[in-house]
Amino acid sequence: MGDDTGTGAGTGMETEKETEMEKGAEKGMDWDAEAVVFDDEPDHGLRDPVVRAAWAGRLRAWLPDRPGDVLDLGCGTGSLALLAAEAGHRVTGVDLSPAMIDRARAKLAGRDAVFLSGDAAAPPVGEQLFDTVLVRHVLWALPDPGRVLRHWRGLLRPGGRFVLVEGVWGQASPVGIPADRLAALLAPLAADVRVERLSGDAELWGREVADERYAVVAVVT
Repeated sequence: MGDDTGTGAGTGMETEKETEMEKGAEKGMDWDAEAVVFDDEPDHGLRDPVVRAAWAGRLRAWLPDRPGDVLDLGCGTGSLALLAAEAGHRVTGVDLSPAMIDRARAKLAGRDAVFLSGDAAAPPVGEQLFDTVLVRHVLWALPDPGRVLRHWRGLLRPGGRFVLVEGVWGQASPVGIPADRLAALLAPLAADVRVERLSGDAELWGREVADERYAVVAVVT
C-alpha cells in the first residue's frame, strides 16, 4: 500500500506522524487496521478537490497519452487507480492488505479495473504485461529495491514506463530512498530517467512539507 505518512517539519502533528512512519518501518504496520482511516490523509483519500486535481494533473503528465494497462502496486484504497481509470486506462491494483483491496474495489466499482491481494514485490499477475508500473511510497520499504525493480521491469511491454513516487521522511531517523539513488538503480533498466521534485507543491499533500518528495518517470526500450 502506498504509505504517505511522512511529513515535513514544523508542527506537533507532523512530528507525531514522522514517529509513526519510523515505527512502521521498524516493526511493520497493520495495514488492515490502517485501512479504516487510510483515506483521512489528504493525499491518500484525495477528498479535497484541490488535492485531487493536483494528483490528477500529475498523473496525466506521467502516464501514457493513449489508454493502456496500468499496474498499481501497493495500491492502498485505490485513489490513484481511480484517477488512472478516469483517464481511460485499464488498471490492475495489487496490495498485501485484503482490507485495502476491499476499499479499492468499492471505490472503482463499475470501472475497468481489477484488484488482487498479493505482494507488491512479486505481484500475482502471471505473464500479463503492462504499459505502466505505478508505485507510490512502497519501494523504499521493500528489501533489495534493485532486485524488485528488475522484476518489475519484466512486467513492462517494450516502450513501457515506471512511474515511481518516493521520498525520504523524518529528520532524527530518516526513512525512504533518495532520488539520486533511485535514479541510479533505474539507469541500467531504462533509456530515459526523469526526476520530478514534488516537495514544493503543497497542493499534492494538502499542506506545506519540508522533506524530500519526488517522482521518477523512466521509459524502457
